Amino acid sequence: MALASTNLYRALRELLPEQPLQVATVASVNAGLGTSIITWPGGNTQTVRGTGVAPTNLAFVRNGVIEGEAPSLTTELIEV
Repeated sequence: MALASTNLYRALRELLPEQPLQVATVASVNAGLGTSIITWPGGNTQTVRGTGVAPTNLAFVRNGVIEGEAPSLTTELIEV
């Protein structure tokens, strides 16, 4: 009986990790399509959904969607 009242999809989603929140630079915005081209720190580019961040600014990106503008902070690289 407990199984019938459990949402199996929700239980499966709770087992999976969330997508990471990453920071990238917005290279261009296409408001007509609702997309932006971003540049990752390694130099790769990707087209993502969202137009809320102006070109040359940093954006928070998760799962192919811009979630908002990221602050411009000094980057510190630590090698382990």
